[in-house]
Amino acid sequence: MNHAFPCGTLALDFLGTLRARRNPDPDEKLATPGLLDDWFVESGMLDAAPHADEADLAAAVELREAVYALVAARLGPDAVPGSVPGPVPDPATATAVINRHAAAPPVVVRLGADGVRRTGTAAQGLAAVAREAAEILGGPDAALLRECGRPECTQVYLDRSRGRRREWCAMRTCGNRMKVQAYRTRHQPA
Repeated sequence: MNHAFPCGTLALDFLGTLRARRNPDPDEKLATPGLLDDWFVESGMLDAAPHADEADLAAAVELREAVYALVAARLGPDAVPGSVPGPVPDPATATAVINRHAAAPPVVVRLGADGVRRTGTAAQGLAAVAREAAEILGGPDAALLRECGRPECTQVYLDRSRGRRREWCAMRTCGNRMKVQAYRTRHQPA
């Protein structure tokens, strides 16, 4: 697998396709149209690769950065938008980008003898991401947006934990690393 899905929501997992945003050289997981195809299939959104091209890839990065700009604005000054080359979209522009993508036709879901089949183009997949992002950002879940507490990770998630005190995007990765680091710090000889 080329992609990780720790957040439980496709729109927020899509933001994770640019890892370590604060690093001087962030890790771009959508470097090629093929990697975008992989994201759609690995996420379960589509059963087969939509055969994305360079224009689809540019649209995907545009959507991802528009969603991140609004998420970062929601999170406040600790989040750093715009870690990729180019201007950071202002909220009105970011909203327009999300709405434009959300208005595209949806992924086609069909029931057949062998079960459910999901097909579509890259634009249809991006439409699903944009619609979910709009639901999160414009609804009550916006108050649950958090950024992972591991300094190297900039993954965003919805904190649905009891008491709203979740610190990491995923316990098995970032949470485990932070707990091991804290343990080693506590048990180092003085």
